[in-house]
Amino acid sequence: MGIPAKLLGADERVVLSMRTHWKVTVVPVVLLLLTVAAAVTIVVLIPPGQYQQPVRIAVAVLALLGVCVYSLWPLLNWLASTYVLTDRRLITRQGVFTRTGRDIPLTRINDVSSERDVLDRILRCGTLVVWSAGEQGKIVLHDVPRVETVQRTIAELIFAAEDDDGETRRAPAR
Repeated sequence: MGIPAKLLGADERVVLSMRTHWKVTVVPVVLLLLTVAAAVTIVVLIPPGQYQQPVRIAVAVLALLGVCVYSLWPLLNWLASTYVLTDRRLITRQGVFTRTGRDIPLTRINDVSSERDVLDRILRCGTLVVWSAGEQGKIVLHDVPRVETVQRTIAELIFAAEDDDGETRRAPAR
């Protein structure tokens, strides 16, 4: 998990590397188990006769299609999505076949906030909202593990970064 070293700048170091919280995999896994159980039950209960084999094949094909669309694809997306915080920027990468990414230099971040509902607090995750001075304005990262730690780490990196003069650099006002 993370980002290849060749994509990091000279002397840039990874501070945090994560993917979305595992809670997003619960529904696809449950659907996988239910689909397989339902397909096996239906295949076993099909009465013998001339249409038994074609109906079994149809059930198996439909179950396989459902598993691919509602279980495997979301799980692959989860595996392929990463959030990386370095000492210079926030990097997001998503997508299985078509990869999309966004890099936000820490010097461009104006505000970082988090949102957590009751379930998020129990599971120690949440939504991180990062406002930047760029064209696109804000980036919303859903289901970030340890969201408050990530928010605090970003703030510490922004305020602790020193420029060439040895002065503490402040985030620009929004």
